[in-house]
Amino acid sequence: MNHKRTYRLYRDEGLSIRPKLPKRKRAWRYRQGRPAVGGPNEVWAMDFVSDSLFDGRPFRILTVVDCHTREALSLTPRATFRAFQVVEVLDALVRLRGRPKSLRVDNGPEFAGRMLDQWAYLNGVEIDFSRPGKPTDNAYIEAFNGRLRAECLNASWFLSLADARARIEEWRCHYNEDRPHTALGGLTPRAFANQAVTARELA
Repeated sequence: MNHKRTYRLYRDEGLSIRPKLPKRKRAWRYRQGRPAVGGPNEVWAMDFVSDSLFDGRPFRILTVVDCHTREALSLTPRATFRAFQVVEVLDALVRLRGRPKSLRVDNGPEFAGRMLDQWAYLNGVEIDFSRPGKPTDNAYIEAFNGRLRAECLNASWFLSLADARARIEEWRCHYNEDRPHTALGGLTPRAFANQAVTARELA
């Protein structure tokens, strides 16, 4: 029996191959009917944005956003990024703000490797991977990266990596503290976060 007949019988019977899930630890899951984000520090989203200096040397920016308050928690430019450097940024944020419950990322090698998975497992954080080819699964960070690109990266001429760090951090502070956000009722991300913390303390 040749492959054509096999395929015809397979199709006529309505059979399907059971999809195999990647072998990861308990700290990960793929997106399945996410619940609404209920408060600050529940869900962080993380991604990379690429840009270059005035002389063409490339660099990458690790962006981390709180999905409830829309705060830009960290914008970290480096010439290159390794998984352990992503973990270092997260450790610094955890010391400053506490741990999130969930971390939304894509399937890039810096996020899908063992180091981030181990960090998440030890810290009790669930890694929520976007489905392959579905950037809308991480819409918060995609929208933020678009604003970062339009308002800062495309409007700036970076002379060095130190210059890029200073200007990008200046933009992050402006975004958090001075720039009203329509999705937050016209409040800035920082004002909305303070309001959410006050409401939680009074509840």
